[in-house]
Amino acid sequence: MKRILSIDGGGIRGIIPALVLAHIEDRTGKRVCELFDLIVGTSTGGILACALARGDENGTPLYSALDLADLYRERGQDVFSGTTWDRIRTLGGVLDELYDHEELEAVLHHYLGDSLLCDSLTNVMVTAYDIERRETVFFKSWRDRFDQIRALEACRATSAAPTYFEPAHVDLDGGIRTLVDGGVFINSPSVSAYAEALKLFPGEEFQMLSLGTGELTRTIHKEDADGWGKAGWLLPLLSCMFDGMADAADHQMRLFLGERYQRLQLTLMGANDDMDDATPENLALLEGLAHEMMDTKAAVLDEVLGWF
Repeated sequence: MKRILSIDGGGIRGIIPALVLAHIEDRTGKRVCELFDLIVGTSTGGILACALARGDENGTPLYSALDLADLYRERGQDVFSGTTWDRIRTLGGVLDELYDHEELEAVLHHYLGDSLLCDSLTNVMVTAYDIERRETVFFKSWRDRFDQIRALEACRATSAAPTYFEPAHVDLDGGIRTLVDGGVFINSPSVSAYAEALKLFPGEEFQMLSLGTGELTRTIHKEDADGWGKAGWLLPLLSCMFDGMADAADHQMRLFLGERYQRLQLTLMGANDDMDDATPENLALLEGLAHEMMDTKAAVLDEVLGWF
């Protein structure tokens, strides 16, 4: 039996799957990369995937999931450090990116250094999209095509969310590729993870854990949407795409794997659902929701823990 971990995108809300994985590590006494044969992530989920699979010089996992929960607590405001003036200047990300990508790259370098994706301690796949060639890019740690790609580069690409950060420029296939957040086509990568696992482990059976970063609760009112043009629809449309794709992927995976598929997701009631609200107050609310979910879905967690 091969085990797959799929982690959604969601910016600062990545603290939610980080805390779930910390609970699993605590209960099993093992690190995430020792528990799963394939870890797939989009955007913030891609950052978690690469960091959880990074080893030290002895091949020992360098970070626990709890360490990465601290990434959001301690470095989230460094990444999402825009001011009110930045929001006014960019019209909320319409005229220019909201945030300086150099801050994001500094945080990624702190956790990933110059480690290569191919040196991951388990199979890792990270999603991105090439806006010039109009094609998907799946960074795969086991493929020779990506053996010179640094984990930092894959993470910079998968987290280049439109309107938030500039596209990433990655040297790949003999040229510079212009890549953005894989969430534009697959914010919840579970179906792609399953398809890849079928090729990677032919003839095997699978168990999959899919971790969400919270379902949005903000209503889009008809009277507001009726008057929107391109600028008005931009951010609401992205949020609709992310939520809709996640729901569709969840439905499909339940058909594919039945009880061998488990998803942990929560509704963001009481917390800000913006992916860039890294204030201590909002992080505390997100943490509270994560712990509440683990309490109310203890049976699902016990089922997953039974896999190990």
